[in-house]
Amino acid sequence: MQFQDGNLERKLGAFSATAIVVANMIGTGIFTTSGLLAAQLPSPGWVLLCWIFGGMIAIAGALCYAELATRMPEAGGEYVYLKKLYHPALGFLAGWTSLIVGFSAPIAAAAMGFSEYIYAGLDSQLLHLNSTQLIFFNKGIAIAVILIFTSLHYLGLRLGSRVQNVLTILKILILVGLTSLGLIFGNGSGPKLSLKGVETSGVMAIGTAMMLVMFAYSGWNASAYIAGEIKRPKSTIPVSLIGGTSIVIVLYLAINLFIFRMVPYSDLKGVIPVVETASVQAFGEWMGKGVSLLVGVGLLSCLSAFIMIGPRVYYAMAKDRLFFPFAATVHARFRVPGQSILIQSAIAMLMVLIGSFEQLIIYIAFALNIFLWLAVVGVFLARKKKVGEESAVKVWGYPVVPVFFLLSSLVLMVFNSVNRPLESSAAVLTVLFGIPCYFLWVRSVGR
Repeated sequence: MQFQDGNLERKLGAFSATAIVVANMIGTGIFTTSGLLAAQLPSPGWVLLCWIFGGMIAIAGALCYAELATRMPEAGGEYVYLKKLYHPALGFLAGWTSLIVGFSAPIAAAAMGFSEYIYAGLDSQLLHLNSTQLIFFNKGIAIAVILIFTSLHYLGLRLGSRVQNVLTILKILILVGLTSLGLIFGNGSGPKLSLKGVETSGVMAIGTAMMLVMFAYSGWNASAYIAGEIKRPKSTIPVSLIGGTSIVIVLYLAINLFIFRMVPYSDLKGVIPVVETASVQAFGEWMGKGVSLLVGVGLLSCLSAFIMIGPRVYYAMAKDRLFFPFAATVHARFRVPGQSILIQSAIAMLMVLIGSFEQLIIYIAFALNIFLWLAVVGVFLARKKKVGEESAVKVWGYPVVPVFFLLSSLVLMVFNSVNRPLESSAAVLTVLFGIPCYFLWVRSVGR
């Protein structure tokens, strides 16, 4: 397929699309949240149950998105689905939220995670920084890596996808090798995977823990955002969504088993670089620090995937005259939405300068969940309206699977509205702020 009228080209096959899903999911969440979960929950058994239940929600969502993306195989994800199935205003709000929360914030988080792990790997051997110098080091490294990967993806889809594939394979090898060697040869003495009782007050903590887990699983819908650049979407999109999500669930459970075997549960509570902590315990100081450097490199895969996917949403919005017109411009030589790539990275770098961690994760997960929920409701609407009926790969287990996703997600949002009102309110306000922006934009372009 050749480019016509500035459209994107279908170049990505099943392997690349699945790699993007895996890379987009495996990132800051799995490498940082288990320590935060340990601070919320009474025993490692409850943490693993949260990861299993979160995986079930992610698979249900992937099945639903397989139907949505094959009915509407265009770049843009929720923006396209909500615009077509509900109203352009909801599509705009989804794209607006993606720009601020869905991609720019996770790029910032991944870059910050990268710098944290790199520092943890170099700290005792090469670097001796005071607290002020450490802040400048971490933020400087994070901004530098965003600039590097922005440049790579600006130079074309072929180069960007090749880099993405290599980093994804590397990250999977790191996780598989780390967990396998650690579980077989590690020197851990962690606790058994017990299930201590949860008090009534602890039920709310489970809700917060699940939101952290869902942040780590976010990205199970990644290939839907680039459906307009995927070859043979009817077969490729379902394989990438379901296959990529399944791979990640197995890897997440394995890495958590490794962590809990290596480190006593009480020592994990509140720790962010949990993989580094477990690796030092398993392999000794020198090898553990080396693993920390490898994990940092592995985080680049997630960051790269976000930089690749996000601009396709803004591109789709601009094509519909619901975003700045230059965001729809496809670079004459590199054939990518270059201006959108630059906008996203600029916002991400700003977030590096002002962002915190746990609150940022809850904020991201809550805001994204709103539009995931609306999109899955769209499965019922799409069937009723017969949108893309000929190309659709219908969700397995309908209507049980979408109903399971909707109920689970709704309960989590309610729990977190009560338990974490600051973060959930900030997420809702971010979405609501897009409403006047939509009407101002519509008025300015005379729609």
